[in-house]
Parts: sequence; C-alpha cells; structure tokens
Amino acid sequence: MRTESTHDVIVIGAGHNGLTAAAYLARAGKRVLMLERRHLVGGCAVTEELWPGFRVSRASYVAGLLRPTVITDLRLAEHGLTLLPRDPSSFTVEPGSRGLVLGPDLGASCEEIRYYSAADAKRYPDYETFLEKIALAIDPLIDTPPPEADGLGWRDVKSLLAMAGRGCSLGARLPRALRMLNGAAAPILSSWFDSEPLLTTLATDAIIGAWAAPSSQGTGYVLLHHVMGETHGNRGTWAYARGGMGAISTAIASAARGYGVEIRCATRVERIKTRDGRATGVVLEGGDEVDAPIIVSNADPKVTLLDLLGPDHLPEPVVQGIAQLDFRSPVMKINVALDRLPEFAARPGAGPELRGTIHLGATRMQALEDSFAEAQAGSLPQQPMIEMTIPSTLDDSLAPPGKHVASLFIQHVPYTPRDAAWEQARDEFADRIFSLVDQVAPGFSDSVIHRDVLAPPDLERVFGITGGNIFHGAMTPDRLFFKRPLPGLRRYRTPVEGLYMCGAGMHPGGGVMGACGRNAANVILEDQ
Repeated sequence: MRTESTHDVIVIGAGHNGLTAAAYLARAGKRVLMLERRHLVGGCAVTEELWPGFRVSRASYVAGLLRPTVITDLRLAEHGLTLLPRDPSSFTVEPGSRGLVLGPDLGASCEEIRYYSAADAKRYPDYETFLEKIALAIDPLIDTPPPEADGLGWRDVKSLLAMAGRGCSLGARLPRALRMLNGAAAPILSSWFDSEPLLTTLATDAIIGAWAAPSSQGTGYVLLHHVMGETHGNRGTWAYARGGMGAISTAIASAARGYGVEIRCATRVERIKTRDGRATGVVLEGGDEVDAPIIVSNADPKVTLLDLLGPDHLPEPVVQGIAQLDFRSPVMKINVALDRLPEFAARPGAGPELRGTIHLGATRMQALEDSFAEAQAGSLPQQPMIEMTIPSTLDDSLAPPGKHVASLFIQHVPYTPRDAAWEQARDEFADRIFSLVDQVAPGFSDSVIHRDVLAPPDLERVFGITGGNIFHGAMTPDRLFFKRPLPGLRRYRTPVEGLYMCGAGMHPGGGVMGACGRNAANVILEDQ
C-alpha cells in the first residue's frame, strides 16, 4: 500500500459545499485534493442521465438559495452556470378546483388569491413585506460563522449588533417575527390568512425535508429558510439551473479546478487518520493512504465523526450528542421521463403554470397534518404532500424533442414502513402517487416512460446522507446557529485538531447555498 503526502488540504466528499470550501481554500493558495466516493461530483445537487436522452436532477431539484457572494466570488457564470427563473413559481391544484397560481408578480398573485378570499388577497402584500423584513434582518448571519466557543470576538459582536439593529427596524412586527423564528408555522400562517389552498401552499415551505407537520414547533423557521432565496435580485424567486442541479456543482468544480484543486471521483474514504489528537490524513478503500495536515469533511456529522473518525477519538458528550441528533427523513423522490407534458383539468393546455412547483395530493392544512400522523404511525399516507416540477418546460437540454422530465418530491414517508418493507412497498406507493396526479391531470400515469423511485433508505444509500435526511440533520430551533449541530461542534471545527466539517449539518444548514462551505473555508484560513 502506498502513502501520498503532497497536499495541504483533503476534502472528503465533492458535494456543493465541499466544492465551495475547496475552491475558496485553493484560491487562498492551499494545495487541495478532493475525494468523492461516487462517479460524479455534486452530492445531492447532481444531474444524471438515468435513461438515454433524459437527464434528471436526481435529488435536489430547484435552485434559489445559492449565495450571491459565492456566485460572484467564484465567477460561476463564467464557468457555465445559467439560472432560469420561474414565473409563476407555484401552482396548487385539487380535483374540481381552478387551482391557485402564485409568482413574483404581486398583483397577479393577489388576483389569484382573491378568487378564494378577498380578505386574504388584501393581506398578502403585507405578509410578503413582513417576510422580506425578517429575511433582511437575519440574512447577514447566513454568511457569518457562529460565535467562538470561548466568547465573542469583535466580528461576532459586530455581526450580532447589526442583526439587532435590523431586528429593531421590525418595530411592532418584532413579536410576530420572533414567533416565526421559534414557533410552529400553522398558527403563524393562520394569523394572516383563512383560505385554502393559500394556507397549504405557504405551509409546504415550512415542512419541506422536515419530519414535522405545519403545527410542529420549529417549522416557522423552516418556512423562512426556504423564502430566503435570491435569484437575479428577486428574493424568493426560485429557478432551474440550465442542465439540471448538477450544473451548479459542475460550475463550482470548474472554478475549483481553475484554482488548482484536484478532484478524484470513485474514491471512497474508509477512515480518517489521527496522531496525538490531530488529523493527519485518510485511508482509502483498498488501503492506500493520503496525508495532509487539514482534513475537511462534507459528510454529515454522524458519518464524519462516528463512521470515518470513530467515537474513541471524541469526548463522550460529543458522542452522546451526535447519537441524539435527529436524522429522520420524511422524503421520497421520484424522477420520471415523460412522453408528453401533463395536462391539468383545471387549466387545460401547456400554460405557464407548468413552469413552477405544482402542489397536489395534500392540498389542505388538515391533509398535511394527517399525512404526518400516518407516517409517525409507520404507515404510508393515503394522501401525501406532492411537489411536482417539470424543468424541461424551461430547459430543453434535459429531454429529447417533444419529451419531458419531471421530479416528484413526496412526504411524509417513514424510513421503515410498518406493514411492508420498501422492496415490496416502493412501486405500489409510487403507483398511488401517480394515481393522485391522474386525479388532476388525467393520463399522467400513461405518459410515464421511465421512473426512478428513491425512498429514504435509497437516498441514504445513493447519496450517503444519514437517514436520507436532506438537511444533514433536523433544522429545529435547538439545532441552529451556534447550536448547529451541537454547541460543542460549532464554527466548523471538531474536537480533533485539523479536522473540520463543511456540510449542511453545520450553520446555516440545508439547501444548495454554498454558505457552509464558504464559511468553513474562512474559519480554516483564520486558523492557519
């Protein structure tokens, strides 16, 4: 077995945060080696040609949270990244209804809402302003590492004072803002609106990827997290990446290579090496070793610290804390190839509403609550929440002429169904999902040429995320900012000197943001 020692930094996992960290470190002059276990870079932000001519965003499926500073610093547009803003942004449809279309045009959205409630249409602009002001108040924290473990430094004080000033600018809105940051989404939304499907459309942002119902504590922040997106200067306007979500990772990888980063795919790390309390390198599958004084892991905290490092190298409180982290996932992802666009009975034809996220299945607040309750009991829900996107409506590079690709993001599903193993339940449940789509878009099932069904254990196996959790751990109030993932693991450092973490399990959390990677790189450079 051979040992290699020609790099300053080893980054484990070429997810978008790992790529971002690598790019920033190399830009600062570090010799960086990336090791990725899969055959392609990107982690969950990947584009895969699962069937000839059809390219799907296999896990992550829509862009909106990628930090403007990452796009600018790494010149991602020059490396091929093109974002395609969606207008409208969402279409919520249920049997017998005309549906609700929302988008960046506030006037048009209010007209849509007025069909269901004139009072809600009147309140909607104030709600949007309210969210914007909260987002502006907390936005600086996204690009800022949490405070030091042993006290606040000047940068920490400056950042917190700036946030306090923005918080004060909320004035009379401050109490309601604090409830959103700490409370449940359902009562917050109900204090603004009365009508379905508006309530449900807004509530889906509060539970995406979360083992929670809208009434669960902490879903207010998840809602806010998902409206923090900024695309082309329009906060909350989500987009498709031309070429699929993998185009984001490919652009960051191109920038990283331009700074000298070496990326090796199909290279699995078996173990992180240590000596005298500090990380010294990694052992690869097959026994070869690569040494470096700095190791950065894009994997989640459990994989990094318990699986790759090992509990014997950690203080007992950290081991216990990681064991108590919540990695439950409610998510199933179905990718499909279609021989034609679906046609919705509510709005026949290939209208602009097909460009956005199509909400169906559980389109009432009580249905979202019931879906979660069934999953908690170990059952596959009769009417789960379904988000369908058809990126080929805006991006003709994803499918052959006249054909399309679609993603269906479903929750809530248990990791282990009570009545049948996923081997038996997977296809049967997918058929149930398609039948729910058929109720509002007749003939959809017949249009499916191919399908790729990923239950939580499949997401865990394919993408290496514990429990299939897309956030690398729950984003509840007790697991945010300096508490993410644990108070003893904040600021991207670990108890082992020279070992850092840069994945979504760290502040500021999940989503294709690049902030975790950028912040981690800045902390590493400060430490040198």
